[in-house]
Amino acid sequence: MAKTSSNSDAFRKRRTPIEPLPLVQDMNWVFTVEDMLGNGALNRETTSMGVTVIEAFAQVYLDYSVISINRRRKAAPAEAQAQTTMMDSTSAVVEFKVNYEQTKHLDAGEAVHSDAFPAGGHMWRINYYPRGNRGIEEANDGSHLSIFVELLSKSRSAVRATFEALLMDKGGEPSLNLARRIGVHVFHTGNRKLGWPQFLRQTDLAKVYLEEGHITFVCAVMVLRRNPIPTPCSDIVKHLGNLLDRGDGSDVSFVVDGETFHAHRAVLAARSPVFSAELLGPMAEAAMPSITLHDITPAAFRSMLRFMYTDVFPGDDELGESPSEMVQHLLAAADRYALDRLKLMCAQKLWENVSVDTVVDALACADMYSCLELKSRCIGFVVEEKNFKKVVLTEGFLNLWQKFPSTIAEVRERVGT
Repeated sequence: MAKTSSNSDAFRKRRTPIEPLPLVQDMNWVFTVEDMLGNGALNRETTSMGVTVIEAFAQVYLDYSVISINRRRKAAPAEAQAQTTMMDSTSAVVEFKVNYEQTKHLDAGEAVHSDAFPAGGHMWRINYYPRGNRGIEEANDGSHLSIFVELLSKSRSAVRATFEALLMDKGGEPSLNLARRIGVHVFHTGNRKLGWPQFLRQTDLAKVYLEEGHITFVCAVMVLRRNPIPTPCSDIVKHLGNLLDRGDGSDVSFVVDGETFHAHRAVLAARSPVFSAELLGPMAEAAMPSITLHDITPAAFRSMLRFMYTDVFPGDDELGESPSEMVQHLLAAADRYALDRLKLMCAQKLWENVSVDTVVDALACADMYSCLELKSRCIGFVVEEKNFKKVVLTEGFLNLWQKFPSTIAEVRERVGT
């Protein structure tokens, strides 16, 4: 939770993404070092300390998609909000989006903090000082913003780590020169912070990096160990995917439009509260070895089933000849079985492809399956002056008017404001 106190394809330039919760604006992503090195996204440079320094974090930010294992959701003040994705890792990548308009008048020394996040077995947080860090002479005049990482965990021994920070520009691209810093530090009891008191001038911030009243930091923390014992990357996704493919130990089957799918009750119940009630509760399906499903296509069920085992969204080549239609079917399935993460990933996919010709279909889908995040963004798109006259003249808008009058009322209300 952010607070104020004294003291790869997934990252391509695109529309503001749909977050798992409305107004969530701070994201922590954690990757294993082996994952990043294996992708060739990191270069290694040996320093006099005999440790490894991150030299190409920007490429990691552009190239890596996120596999979310666990997520914590918390309410937070409006100046910055947090969502965290965690993995057992020695490194962390944090996107920290701050409401500049609400924080620019803070006094020198007042900071906006990110949520605590894990890296290398320790807890850390990012401290952003809109008017500079008080007590540091060169930052006292308020002409620069400051950014620091702080080690929160108590440690008996010193912790060696690298810290890199950069800002995203107005075009959604990472700054590789003016607003980018990297450093190596030995954190201990007497010195638990690393950062830059004069990270960037306020004048440059407003010109280059301020987007719709917000600024976005991307920070990387990597804990460095001497002669570590290498451990393999997690392969649970591969194993569960193989379990689904082979059908070993399957104890339930589903028939969808004549096609049979074998699965495991325990896996489905663990992933979906709806399946849990159906397959492990007092409902009739709990005693049925084979269940026939209606109102879902085999392709959508197949993709949903694989997501439940692997947490991986289907690739473009798996979405068929009509990707938007397939994603709408998948969103409907996700809503039916209370797969919130999959539902929002489908919403994001639809939002990425919104245009004057497709927004009405996306809006109807959002309304039908109660996807408020997608609905809000689609209405915002419709009421933009450059889009409104074109959208209302489409045949789809007339159908929307007839089937979803409450949505049309929301559009009219938004236009009025």
